[in-house]
Amino acid sequence: MTQKSRKGGERSGGVCSFCGTPADQAPLMFNGADGSMICSSCIEHGYDLLLEHNLVAQAAGKKGGKKSRFKPLTKEDVMRPHQIKSFLDQYVIGQDAAKRYMSVAVYNHYKRLLSKGKLDDVELDKSNIVLVGPTGTGKTLMARTIARLLNVPFTIVDATALTQAGYVGEDVESILSRLLQAADYDVEAAERGIIFIDEIDKIARKGDNPSITRDVSGEGVQQALLKILEGSVVNVPPQGGRKHPDQQYIQVNTTNILFICGGAFDGIEKKIAQRLNTNAIGYGSTLRQRVDEKNIMQYILPQDLRSFGLIPELIGRLPVLTSMEPLSREALRSILTEPRNSIIRQYEKLMSLDDIKLVFEDEVLDYIVEKALEYKLGARGLRSICEAIMMDVMFEMPAVEDNVLRITLDYAKEKVEKGTFN
Repeated sequence: MTQKSRKGGERSGGVCSFCGTPADQAPLMFNGADGSMICSSCIEHGYDLLLEHNLVAQAAGKKGGKKSRFKPLTKEDVMRPHQIKSFLDQYVIGQDAAKRYMSVAVYNHYKRLLSKGKLDDVELDKSNIVLVGPTGTGKTLMARTIARLLNVPFTIVDATALTQAGYVGEDVESILSRLLQAADYDVEAAERGIIFIDEIDKIARKGDNPSITRDVSGEGVQQALLKILEGSVVNVPPQGGRKHPDQQYIQVNTTNILFICGGAFDGIEKKIAQRLNTNAIGYGSTLRQRVDEKNIMQYILPQDLRSFGLIPELIGRLPVLTSMEPLSREALRSILTEPRNSIIRQYEKLMSLDDIKLVFEDEVLDYIVEKALEYKLGARGLRSICEAIMMDVMFEMPAVEDNVLRITLDYAKEKVEKGTFN
């Protein structure tokens, strides 16, 4: 097969034997020995179809018993709630109430999977979870840690990229495509995996008043999520993206997939406070007014999510609702040094690879915490400030005495306040 350029003799005439595109309108045209022609667009389309076919065959092969890195779930694999919380404690500082909710919900979910077929008259519903809390409080970290503990496929998707079918953006089914990719196209493993939907608050209904334009990235996405959250067999495009008529699909049953939804729900505190003040009228009001105003999120109820803009049908499919506490000064200080993968330990490990011992003075750690509280970025702010302090050091890799690099308070202030972080 030979390619003719636009200026070539044969290239100026003829059409693609597959799509009929004239040679002078195709980006590239390839000629066969028998005079047939195929354009580059048809070659790309054929490649996509071949790749989809291979992925579907791969998924079918693993479903038929081929070896997978995700072993079948057994009773011994599922820890008790207190064991799950103890594991979370190694990575997530504070948030005891949220960790207890999460541990019980995950334990019940996988206990439900193992009891499948053993219950005659009682059908156990799925315990999908909503985590509500400010940015940087550990919502994503908690979900990722749970998945690591259970050795199940795990993926994070951003709800803001989703739109109603037929509009620019990603279909809801693309969520399952990503889980399949995380499971190496092992359908059975994917069907017991965990999906973390981040920024779920960003698909809240824009308002109660009907609009001329469709709310394609708000209520439309919520409606599309309903069947996936509850449990149904979904035709999933193996590569994600939009569906097209020639595409092959992988069927995924979402009945046993655990969905964890996280969101900051910025401004929902006002709705909670409004509800509490309303309830505090009349007999018994003095009791009800005793609320912790510093952490009013702990009083969140499903009706607050509805007031924020989530539809009742979606809230009903997310039965476990818990909140994340704002990180205190003590919690931020602990996050810097105590977890197994703490930020400071990561920098120490990076420098040790160059045979350098990294030492942060205590005053520097306190300064980092103060700045994180000032910028109100939670744990993510800690990492950003540390990057600002360490960037020049890691770039220049200065010669140090006795292979010890000490970060002082004056140096930290210079790097942060000169505008590197701001």
